[in-house]
Amino acid sequence: MPGSLEPLDLVGVQVPYYFRCPISLELMRDPVTVSTGQTYDRTSIESWAATGNTTCPVTRAPLSDFTLIPNHTLRRLIQDWCVANRAFGIERIPTPKQPAEPATVRSLLNQASLVSNTVSARISAMVQLKGLTLDSEKNRSVICSHGNAREILMSIVFSESSSESLELNQEALAVLVMFQLSESECTEIASDLNKVIYLSKLLFHSSIDVRINSASLIETVLAGTNSSDLRAEISNVDEIFAGVVDILKNLNSYPRALRIGVRALFALCLVKQTRQKAVEAGAAEALIERLADLDKCDAERALATIELLCRIPSGCSAFAAHALTVPLLVKTILKISDRATEYAAGALTALCSESERSQGEAVTAGVLIQLLLLVQSDCTERAKRKAQMLLRLLRDSWPEDSTGNSDDFACSPF
Repeated sequence: MPGSLEPLDLVGVQVPYYFRCPISLELMRDPVTVSTGQTYDRTSIESWAATGNTTCPVTRAPLSDFTLIPNHTLRRLIQDWCVANRAFGIERIPTPKQPAEPATVRSLLNQASLVSNTVSARISAMVQLKGLTLDSEKNRSVICSHGNAREILMSIVFSESSSESLELNQEALAVLVMFQLSESECTEIASDLNKVIYLSKLLFHSSIDVRINSASLIETVLAGTNSSDLRAEISNVDEIFAGVVDILKNLNSYPRALRIGVRALFALCLVKQTRQKAVEAGAAEALIERLADLDKCDAERALATIELLCRIPSGCSAFAAHALTVPLLVKTILKISDRATEYAAGALTALCSESERSQGEAVTAGVLIQLLLLVQSDCTERAKRKAQMLLRLLRDSWPEDSTGNSDDFACSPF
């Protein structure tokens, strides 16, 4: 190591320079050795290689290959040093799980796909694959790099299943949803109505994980298929909306269920012809009652879905009938993101255009102040236009003492 590298001071303790990664200068957590004999932290050297570098950062010698060999001895020394200095608040670095070997992945895929194997042996191989995918992004990358891994998984998911092989199909589904499918793979599934119907039935499975995985694959296929006709066929399958909405309604204690449910419902509602099915399945109630439980990205999707459903009369009526709809939409303005504000303003405009009751609820909830702040903010021009439209729409519902101060905003040009 370079002699100029001084010991690092960490919470009052000097970290030996040979415990530090030459790239990040941080304490190594997973030291690995490259072909030149130099040792780096795995994350740092992988990032170095990912940016196109082909030389050793320290020696500048060409790397003959990018095989990373775990330096177990150094890692144990670092762990011992951490334990010896725990009085200074230093925590022992965990022993990292090593990435899956390509040969191991290849063997497991072969075992799982070999029809001549016993069902239990195939299930065992698939469960091991699932464990690898859950362990790390690196493992998922190794599995995905296997030429036909997704093809094998898809064939197992949709293979003719007996009572004995149902578990194998479901384990394969759990692995498949870990990967991003190509457009051709999504189209292959979307083009086979029997496959879509099979997934729709899994939305009502007794296993929560199977239900969520099915919704996840449906959303992936909808998002990855360019054909509007195929997307319409998927969204028109019996009970598909009911299954997705039921996940939102009844599995709210599972964060992944909420995330997948919202994404699948949004993807389904992008198809104009079948939005009525979403309303009939109870999407309005589910979205409003789960909105507060969602993170930023999923809240944006939920609000976008609400705006889409408010574009049809039955959707407007369903949302207007829920006591929390208007207050929640008003509260959302300027609170989550520019996109969320835009969707909330759009939904409120649709609701207030159709219902005087919604107008009164919006004013009572404080929408006037929110809209005046909105048109003065740095939000998108589209959001401002919606705010100005809504201000005009609500003129007759404004308190008398506020109209004089609001004319400039309500009448400003688009």
